[in-house]
Amino acid sequence: MRRSCFKKLSIIFGPRPPVSWLILCLISLLALIVVLGSSSSSIIDPAPHIPVSLIYTNYRRIKEQAAVDYLELSSVVWGGQRELDFCGKERENFVPCYNVSANLLAEFKEGEEFDRHCELSVATERCLIRPPKEYKIPLRWPTGRDIIWSGNVKITKDQFLSSGSMTKRLMLLEENQIAFQSEDGLMYDSVKDYSSQLAEMIGLGSDTELPQAGVRTILDINCGFGSFGAHLASLKTMAVCIAAYEATGSQVQLALERGLPAMIGNFIARQLPYPSLSYDMVHCAQCDINWDGKDGMFLIEVDRVLKPGGYFVLASPTSRLQRSSSQAKERNMLMPMEELTQQLCWTLLAQQDETFIWQKTADVDCYASRKKYAIPLCKERDDAQSYHQPLVPCISGTASKRWIAIQNRSSGSELSLAELKINGKSALKNYWSLLTPLIFSDHPKRPGDEDPLPPFNMIRNVMDMSAKYGGLNTALLEEEKSVWVMNVVPAKASNSLPLILDRGFAGVMHDWCEPFPTYPRTYDMLHANGLLSHITSEKCSLIDLFLEMDRILRPEGWVILSDNMGALEMARTLATQVRWEARLIDLQNGSDQKLLVCQKPFLIK
Repeated sequence: MRRSCFKKLSIIFGPRPPVSWLILCLISLLALIVVLGSSSSSIIDPAPHIPVSLIYTNYRRIKEQAAVDYLELSSVVWGGQRELDFCGKERENFVPCYNVSANLLAEFKEGEEFDRHCELSVATERCLIRPPKEYKIPLRWPTGRDIIWSGNVKITKDQFLSSGSMTKRLMLLEENQIAFQSEDGLMYDSVKDYSSQLAEMIGLGSDTELPQAGVRTILDINCGFGSFGAHLASLKTMAVCIAAYEATGSQVQLALERGLPAMIGNFIARQLPYPSLSYDMVHCAQCDINWDGKDGMFLIEVDRVLKPGGYFVLASPTSRLQRSSSQAKERNMLMPMEELTQQLCWTLLAQQDETFIWQKTADVDCYASRKKYAIPLCKERDDAQSYHQPLVPCISGTASKRWIAIQNRSSGSELSLAELKINGKSALKNYWSLLTPLIFSDHPKRPGDEDPLPPFNMIRNVMDMSAKYGGLNTALLEEEKSVWVMNVVPAKASNSLPLILDRGFAGVMHDWCEPFPTYPRTYDMLHANGLLSHITSEKCSLIDLFLEMDRILRPEGWVILSDNMGALEMARTLATQVRWEARLIDLQNGSDQKLLVCQKPFLIK
């Protein structure tokens, strides 16, 4: 009945009814709420036998329904679409904010034309990015770590065949699948051998000892196809891949398709979206970065994100047949780095062939003993300001309370551990039982699939869009789910990212008024607690946020939203526009907390 009335309104008045009619509708709704509210109140006196809680519950439901009516009416009044159309085929792998042509016209140069510039983004038609025709749901973890569908990533057979012998050793292209090999094309027989050699170079008996030695998180620059990170994942060590945006054959897209942490990022002109003292190791194997260029600014940025006592690995390995390199060649590679690393108070810990490992000092007094021409120390400032800030020619973090050597730290201070456990339990304790049958369950077997094996988990890549203290990450670990979480801290929210990173989790700062630096269809589940209210307060577009969520979410992926009732009702309307299946769940635990649980259907038009 209500929908037919909306239809008649649109027929009579067209897509935009007169403002006077809108005002009349709003006044009528408000009057209805007041009348019903006063009627509910009058029931209390003549019928004392009716429980007050029931009267309140009915009254609240009436108000909530009125809010739904208002949202649906406003959608008609302002010409809102019930469902958005699909974008053209040319946008199947669209990544916003990366437009070299527009950047060149804006006179960006010296590499900045390849950087992220959301300020130059031109408003385009709002539409849903559809998957390629050959797209298939990824295989379950851990099978999906080593075998992916070639139609899910933007790399053609011709590009693969012309990519060189090293790529062919890393990957096997068979029909519609890509299989990743243990042979890595490095100077060792396998990724395992390479990892073990690095561990021995820093004084460990085996790479299994990396976590005990304080190496729990690694920033892997230009990670290739993620083979190093895939091996480290089996050692309970997290490697986060960053690489520049690539229109074809993307390293980041391949890593995420394998279920490995990755995001678009580069060393050009801006700081990485991490606070100071974030990683235990920074790894660069054939990453093609001129570290001594730009007055050493890139190496200073490595020092900024590296924890005290942490390691910088620089490897330019060749294949086994090309291991013989002269001492002169090794010397030429090392010379430009010597002065810079000395000024940064780094020590060359070990060298083998063309692989070098430096260790950052854990002694703050080291900087006072340097020569006069040494790199200066930065003035103290808020780490939250590092989001999209220019590179700085000074050393950061020396005055931080987090200046603790990775070899000396415990698993976490009692305070931070308590905070994380509290937030972890509160994040899911009220609705975990509701999510388990929906998401973490034995999904029906698809035609052609093998029988599913425990843990019956279709989820691998998870993003917490408003992570606070990493509660969702903690809860998933406590439930022994084989997932990893990208913990996103909104740029203008309370800066809890250092605490998240100190726990060994993956995390990043991001402004949700902008697109996230990743490729389409790279996350299986998105979670947001309170983000909608935050975005509204920032006066950002909620429909643009939902379009961005739809872009980065895989088909059949899940969205879990927790917020106030008004925000969730608005979200339910927007979910309809982006064609998600949505249900509003009342937790029935005596609180007003509700969830909007959505699933993105597999639609190829």
